[in-house]
Amino acid sequence: MSSLFVRTLREDPADAEVASHKLLVRGGYIRRVAPGVYTWLPLGLRVFRKVEQVVREEMDAAGAQEVLLPALLPRDPYEQTNRWSEYGPTLFKLQDRKGGDYLLGPTHEEMFTLAVKDMYSSYKDLPVILYQIQTKYRDEARPRAGIIRSRAFSMKDAYSFDIDDEGLARSYDSMRVAYQKTFDRLGLPYVICSAMSGAMGGSRSEEFLFPTEIGEDTFVRSAGGYAANVEAVTTPALPGVSFENVPEPEVVPTPEAPTIETLVEVCNDLRPRGGQPWQASDTLKNVVVAAVHPDGEREVLVIGLPGDREVDMKRVEAALSPAEVDMATPEDLEKYPELVPGYIGPQVIGPQSARRAEMGEEEREAGKLPLRYLLDPHVARGSAWITGANKVEHHVFHLVYGRDFEADGFIEAAEVREGDMAPDGSGPLELARGIEIGHIFALGRKYSKALGLTVLDQNGKATVVTMGSYGIGVSRVMAALAEHNHDGKGLVWPKEIAPAQVHVLATGKGDEVFDTAAAIAGELEEAGVEVLYDDRRKVSAGVKFADYELLGIPYAVVVGRGLKSGVVEVRDRAAGTSEEVAVVEGVARICEVAGL
Repeated sequence: MSSLFVRTLREDPADAEVASHKLLVRGGYIRRVAPGVYTWLPLGLRVFRKVEQVVREEMDAAGAQEVLLPALLPRDPYEQTNRWSEYGPTLFKLQDRKGGDYLLGPTHEEMFTLAVKDMYSSYKDLPVILYQIQTKYRDEARPRAGIIRSRAFSMKDAYSFDIDDEGLARSYDSMRVAYQKTFDRLGLPYVICSAMSGAMGGSRSEEFLFPTEIGEDTFVRSAGGYAANVEAVTTPALPGVSFENVPEPEVVPTPEAPTIETLVEVCNDLRPRGGQPWQASDTLKNVVVAAVHPDGEREVLVIGLPGDREVDMKRVEAALSPAEVDMATPEDLEKYPELVPGYIGPQVIGPQSARRAEMGEEEREAGKLPLRYLLDPHVARGSAWITGANKVEHHVFHLVYGRDFEADGFIEAAEVREGDMAPDGSGPLELARGIEIGHIFALGRKYSKALGLTVLDQNGKATVVTMGSYGIGVSRVMAALAEHNHDGKGLVWPKEIAPAQVHVLATGKGDEVFDTAAAIAGELEEAGVEVLYDDRRKVSAGVKFADYELLGIPYAVVVGRGLKSGVVEVRDRAAGTSEEVAVVEGVARICEVAGL
């Protein structure tokens, strides 16, 4: 400790919000360089390398082969897959001195594809799975929580290459199992959730989430085993309902009712119905959003959903990927005077709208729709609603979907709520939060087709290779481990990934204390045990104990006052226990306690 490049802190850093961030900085594992950019210090790098090694061993055991691709990448391959623009502002772009365009790799599908294209030409070369552990770069708008969401982060990304979909399924399943083994070895709890493929593309996608209250990903699970990221939850199809006895639409003055809450109140005051009061679920809310497409086009569209549900913008953005989605601005609404804020109804939008009818046939065939209207699946065909009448302080009653208005399509837009039924019928859903620590994709042929990766099949015919992509956030996994392994005093690392297995503390002033502690540390090292020896002579015992608890080394041998009686103290950090043993038994006992 006297020569270790470390400085511990007693106070939490001002910008730290979560335990892992606070403790990794305070313990001298990492230091902030810029927002979302961190230096790995010796203790942090030791833990990181051990996590990395577990990942590497399981990849190797699954038959994957390690390579290392550059982080500085040319523009052209990303143009061919459209991701130069699809990635949007999260892509770090730069130019060399000759004006050539480059990027800092956020992920490496294109480069792996080109590497295989360069080397392989026959079905006999396949299957192959390649992987790397590499620094990735993304210009996060809001980096947070230390190394959980940063701009420069370490990721293991693997890619499988197969001749057909059956081969892809086998590769996908082998990587799925390898991920389970990896996280099991690390002792990190996880839930496998169905997920959206997003900008990656592909037919199948699953996330490995570490459940934690500080997670930024919301997921759902049922008692019957269903689990999915909230963006990937689909609403079970609702059967159509009969509107045979529903009256014709009626426009009703509704003074001072621009919100769902005020509308329900006014409806019950002015038009009470027998048996059951009007509720928010009887109203149809129409929300105007703007989708900003990768080419910069800003598309305004309207989403209809039951008034008792809120719009989940993450779900909307996932459904409209790769576009980014915001709420419409006043400037957006100015272009559509038929939309009356607070009183928007579907009568003036969608395929039956007057503006759509006024379009020429050539414009309609070109797909230049002025305003799309999308419905959330919670709106059943034939259902009747109270909704805006497109006139200030007026709403329409008995407006039936399928009779009085139509939509351009459906979109999963409504928030998923506790108690909603799982799409597979396995029971009600519960909501939880988690950190994404791994993600696997069945990419298919998106990248290989765009980049011309083909091989000759058994019949000598050129066949497009099918791909899978498999990522683990190695630095994020370390943060998740810190979140999972700490108490009120500091970190509590499992021995498999701790920077050392035993912390030897000399907590006295005499030479005998330090000589004995050094001898014990030496014996442990000779036995193959990783040791951190606190040999600082001008540091109090209280500070040494505080550092031991903060750093989180799983076991300790304390040489101090008990030495006069011929004993040392053996501590188990996780169990919070300690015992005194004879000096001559100290090494044997710590090895026994630690299982070393």
